[in-house]
Amino acid sequence: MMREAAVDGPPYETLTARNAGYVSEDLQRQIRTTRLLVAGCGIGSTIAETCVRLGFQHLTLVDKDRVEAHNLNRQNFTAADIGAQKVHALAKRLSAINPSASIRAVDDWVSRENAEAFVDGADIVFDTIDFLSLDAIVALHDAGLAQGKPIIAPLSAGWGAAALYFPPGSTCSFRTIFGLPATGPVAQMSYVDQFMRLIDRMEPELSADIVLALRKTLTRMDDGTPCPAPHVSVGSASVGSLAAMMAVRVLRGDPITPAPRMIFLNMDRYCTTPGIDTL
Repeated sequence: MMREAAVDGPPYETLTARNAGYVSEDLQRQIRTTRLLVAGCGIGSTIAETCVRLGFQHLTLVDKDRVEAHNLNRQNFTAADIGAQKVHALAKRLSAINPSASIRAVDDWVSRENAEAFVDGADIVFDTIDFLSLDAIVALHDAGLAQGKPIIAPLSAGWGAAALYFPPGSTCSFRTIFGLPATGPVAQMSYVDQFMRLIDRMEPELSADIVLALRKTLTRMDDGTPCPAPHVSVGSASVGSLAAMMAVRVLRGDPITPAPRMIFLNMDRYCTTPGIDTL
């Protein structure tokens, strides 16, 4: 579904005027024309809104989930959106920010059948698919790898965010990191055990209560039963900021730590760093 652009939005130059000094004219032109794919519009809603406010205005949103009341503590929806399809509620919100933005809202799940076409229409891919949907995630990453598209895979991690970056031509794949077969379907597989090992690696960066909560959630989800994991708005906001910054660095041609290394941003810990002496 393509939302009709309003005619009374501010000129693009006015919308992005306060970016000047941080964003060069050339980079702003790149941002304006770059096509983003946001696969998963839960935590992806924070990424999409941050990107639109930066001046990105070509987005494809893919999700078949509906907004629920428990989403409101961290996702960019309101009480009025409860019951609505996430892609439509998010498209409406983004269009309200920039009526001239081209927002394609696809009310569907990413699948083996459609992932190639979604990735083909994007310059940068954000993977925020629910990690119970293993086959969808793998299909998205397989398509990105085959087409040489940069994939940013962020997640909320306690009071912060983490992300894996798969650059074009990456020798490390999602399948490699999570111990999955190099090719073929994975619909009948679970990577809870592999994800638990990822939590092991993240443990030194997280407080004990966060690690315990994550482990309990993964244990309950091991049989494929949906179990809303704990999240807070600080983590979700961090995801939006980290993922958008990574997209900017992609366009600038700046280095980004690639997978299998994980980028980690712990806002809780940063509150006690030495800081800058102001006296």
